[in-house]
Amino acid sequence: MKPNYWDRAKRALAKKDPVMAAIMKRHPKVFMMRRGEAFMTLARAICGQQISVKAAQSVWNRVVICLDQTITPDAVIARDRKKLRACGLSDRKTEYIADLAQHFADGKIHERNWPQMDDEAIIAELTDVRGIGRWTAEMFLMFNLLRPDVFPLDDLGLQKAMRLSYRKRSLKSMRALGETWRPWRTVASWYLWRSLDPVPVEY
Repeated sequence: MKPNYWDRAKRALAKKDPVMAAIMKRHPKVFMMRRGEAFMTLARAICGQQISVKAAQSVWNRVVICLDQTITPDAVIARDRKKLRACGLSDRKTEYIADLAQHFADGKIHERNWPQMDDEAIIAELTDVRGIGRWTAEMFLMFNLLRPDVFPLDDLGLQKAMRLSYRKRSLKSMRALGETWRPWRTVASWYLWRSLDPVPVEY
């Protein structure tokens, strides 16, 4: 389902930015969609770190089978870690996913409070989990919580798109351009990714 702010954001961005308007015009029928439940989305993100999309999907499929199709914190905690490693997870990723599960089980992840929390507070909470850095937290804000004003400037694809479409070379100039897209930086970022790859990526 399309985020309820999507069309409003597109109109606002197109009005102030002709380059962005042209990019959006080339991709008229696609939009960002919500991805999965919170724990599953974060566990899958950890699983896919530093490996190809194809390899990540293969490992994740085995993890799902190992957990009997039940991707919950309790299921991870109950499963022997040797069995998780046998799915193709490294020792470190196994520890990260177990730590994530424990954070959820212990109530350290305040999922019910997220609607009232600002983006930086949620990022701080998520990055307290081993294996979750700022980029992963920002992807989660965008693709799971559908926050409208996330600007993941550490993303190399976003940097490349800004260089190609706007001739921006420095992070300082990219950050300044991003300020002009407030409060819709999520939407601008998403369309910049589409300028490089028309097929939306699942995070």
